[in-house]
Amino acid sequence: MEIKHRENRHKGSFYMEDNGVLLAEMTYSFAGHDKLIIDHTLVSQKIQGQGIGNSLVDAAVAYSRDNNIKIVPLCIFAKSVFDKNRAYDDVVIR
Repeated sequence: MEIKHRENRHKGSFYMEDNGVLLAEMTYSFAGHDKLIIDHTLVSQKIQGQGIGNSLVDAAVAYSRDNNIKIVPLCIFAKSVFDKNRAYDDVVIR
């Protein structure tokens, strides 16, 4: 399954679904033109423990690098991933 991305002018999400059923999602909102605030992460019990949450963070990091945007992780899960992985220091605002 692949991670998909959707956004409108002020909000968006990285998500994974199977046959139209949402299995995982990380939501965010924009703060200005150069900041993305991750506010929530959800992974279905069906796929927990498979690294899907980390994959959602990876997708957000790739997006932020491609678009020169910094990330503010308010979500407890995302914050813990950023705190553990110093390779993301170029995009995170602590």
